[in-house]
Amino acid sequence: MATVSPPQPWSYLLELPRDARAPGIARVTLQAVLDSHALSEIAERALLLTSELVTNAHLHTEGPCSVRLHCREGDRLRVNVWDTSPVVPGMFRRSRARATPEPAVHAEAGRGLRFVELWADDWGSHTYDRRRFGKTLWFELAHPGKKTAPRWVSPAGCADCVDLEGARRKAVAEKRAPDEIQDASIAIRSHFRDTHLLPQWDVR
Repeated sequence: MATVSPPQPWSYLLELPRDARAPGIARVTLQAVLDSHALSEIAERALLLTSELVTNAHLHTEGPCSVRLHCREGDRLRVNVWDTSPVVPGMFRRSRARATPEPAVHAEAGRGLRFVELWADDWGSHTYDRRRFGKTLWFELAHPGKKTAPRWVSPAGCADCVDLEGARRKAVAEKRAPDEIQDASIAIRSHFRDTHLLPQWDVR
């Protein structure tokens, strides 16, 4: 009788110089890895969040960065982005599992990092001792078709965010047309930006 081996963990490491093209190179590489491992359903979120972390490293550090992709627990993807700065953005000092929803978005982190709060199933950080400087920011995504992710909670405590994200996840789970999934993703990103980000940056 034939037996089926459980999925084996895998990892990839991409080292990037401090270059404005680094986020694009990271996206192309990540897309190829996820496609080859049949994880295209989480590709859009993974590409956006990885791009934001690599961009953050490029803008706020003076050295190179690296991206490590690791799939564990079946199809749960973890992305680590290391850079040379020891400064950890506020939202990465705790994970989603330890976080409690707040009525407003944390003003401490950059606007792009808000999408990690919005779309990741968990996130966190790790700093190093004197033998290895810098930090790692990481996030995790669960494959919606194979592993149930924790219930998504809006970082802004917004019911509209929850409804829009629910519609996007439903479109992905039902494997609707790519343009429908893209429209659902654009809708939540536009709502989050216009409702929760831009008002805080109004300098008038």
